[in-house]
Amino acid sequence: MGRNPVFVAVAFLTGIAVGFGGRSIRVLATPQSGTRAANLAAIEKLHQEDIQVTLSQDEKGLIDIWMDDAVRFNPPNPPAVGKQAIRAENEKFHAQYPGFKVLSYTPKFSDIQIKDGLACEGVESEANFKMSADSPPTIWHARGFRVLKRQSDGSWKFAVLIVNQ
Repeated sequence: MGRNPVFVAVAFLTGIAVGFGGRSIRVLATPQSGTRAANLAAIEKLHQEDIQVTLSQDEKGLIDIWMDDAVRFNPPNPPAVGKQAIRAENEKFHAQYPGFKVLSYTPKFSDIQIKDGLACEGVESEANFKMSADSPPTIWHARGFRVLKRQSDGSWKFAVLIVNQ
């Protein structure tokens, strides 16, 4: 059973395209998790990096934002477990759709909670993309849930993405 190219693009975008938009943030910080401002700034940096690599489709950048043992789950597909599995999905997608281009991506976060080096956030996203240079633009909407993990240098990476379309 073949997959619809739009569904594949949605799954691909959902897995890699996360960013930072309007926010209503509540933070739970503990002494060992750093300061509230430092955590928020580092998380926002990850969000901005993700937007940049998503728009440019930078292959290395699309992988560098994930933990080595990350899980990306886009139902009804099985989860991609580990950075190598996420890379393989990305490479397969780009091989199938070499002209794929993200025109815009606007995520909005309803809540970010931080505790003990982990952060969870709900996201509602809208993207506009083209499957090829001569295909019409497609608009995509999705909601999801992400878990981020603080690294030893104070930066953050994505650990889990679950999409509810």
